[in-house]
Amino acid sequence: METQQKNWHDKYYKLLLLIPISLVLFSLVYMGIFYSNNQDFIYKDISLTGGTSVTIYGEIDITDLEQALSEKLEEVNTRKIYDLITREQKAVIIETKSSGEEIKQILEDYLGYELNTENSSFEFTGSALSESFYRQLLIAILFAFIFMAIVVFIIFRTFIPSLAVILAVFADILMTLVFVNLLGMKMSSAGIIAFLMLIGYSVDTDILLTTRILKRKEGSLNQRILGAFKTGMTMTLTSILAVAFALIVVKSFSVVLSQIFTILIIGLGFDLLNTWITNVSILKWYVEKRG
Repeated sequence: METQQKNWHDKYYKLLLLIPISLVLFSLVYMGIFYSNNQDFIYKDISLTGGTSVTIYGEIDITDLEQALSEKLEEVNTRKIYDLITREQKAVIIETKSSGEEIKQILEDYLGYELNTENSSFEFTGSALSESFYRQLLIAILFAFIFMAIVVFIIFRTFIPSLAVILAVFADILMTLVFVNLLGMKMSSAGIIAFLMLIGYSVDTDILLTTRILKRKEGSLNQRILGAFKTGMTMTLTSILAVAFALIVVKSFSVVLSQIFTILIIGLGFDLLNTWITNVSILKWYVEKRG
């Protein structure tokens, strides 16, 4: 059975590259259209665009509230906060681009009581500050990717294997970004940081695979790939399960952690594809060409 599987992979591994190539081409076209329509690469929440976030403590009908506010405020987003154990509603968070004074007056008219520090909290972020912070986060991701690429070239000192690792990481980030946009997720600063974390998560299995193939001499090429596959799949699946469990726990009370864990799960899923199809196929092709 193992010999048949290896023979099948030896025969078709180059054709398997069509899968990630197709996904990357689709992703590039989609992001081009997305950017032309939105003048940006993501949907941003108020932490990156500027606006007001209001937390009102207590149990409030969120459906009626959102309907009432959407007619009077700009880009309203509401969500509930629950107690982790009892599932009792503890608060409602309202985000909007409108000013704090405006939303305070409208909420007081709707609720029928005055909002103060005991029953609510207000946070305002200026648009200039948010835009500056957003640019700094993008620069941080760019530098992280560049330094990662430099380290990879230093480690392997060969162009094609190093390029394969970098392409796999780039594809992870690109495909995850497209999937997040397709979900309509509004990215916060925490979401941007999740992409920074994803670079580290993505590159470790690629380095493991490349090291096993190029620097170890025990066994055949297929045996080294299989050994790396067992170790790498264990690492990635363990991470996915751990992050998925954490997402279930925090989803009801922490939007920041929920977004980070969601992005990591999506990215790790694409990492399985790009490591064990894209990177494996390129490295196998490279090694066979060199004899």
